[in-house]
Amino acid sequence: MEPTTLTTERLVLRPHHPSDTEEVHAACQDPAIQRWISVPVPYRRTDAEAFVARVPVGWREDTEYNFAVRLGADGPLVATIGIAPRGAHAHEIGYWTVAAHRRRGYLSEALPAVLRWGFTEAGCVRMVWRAGTGNEASRAAAEKAGFTIEGIQRGGMEHRGTLRDCWAGALLPSDLGLPSRLPYLPSPVGGRV
Repeated sequence: MEPTTLTTERLVLRPHHPSDTEEVHAACQDPAIQRWISVPVPYRRTDAEAFVARVPVGWREDTEYNFAVRLGADGPLVATIGIAPRGAHAHEIGYWTVAAHRRRGYLSEALPAVLRWGFTEAGCVRMVWRAGTGNEASRAAAEKAGFTIEGIQRGGMEHRGTLRDCWAGALLPSDLGLPSRLPYLPSPVGGRV
């Protein structure tokens, strides 16, 4: 897929460039990011270089679409949002916010733009979200974006060589008033046929 730039009222979301390396490196020193996101610890400059270097490859090979979320075209990096295909009918979303830019509504503003793009341009028919149980900030952002929390997956995610329980949620195009390339037939009440 061709790299895409999205805009919102205050933000510009574009694929990461090598010029983002220093800000990504600085952001990933944050203990909260290291606690919840599967980034290397310690997070070295070479880790940031490797991350930004793989972004164009992910776009080109349709394996991962990462967006640098910036406050205006030339403003600071405030977050990163990525989506990746997970099988034939789902994509998974992940995100982190730079510590100095939390609680300002940037993630709440950026997520709908990426989700709409995923459903309308990337061919997604079901977006999934997972976060380690206890990551209240990620869960709040997912719920605000419209995700339905489906429960806890036992050992549902790997985090630094350990299986951990995680919350899981999903969002469908219809949740955002968008059409889907596949029809959705919900189960009857109680899930029994």
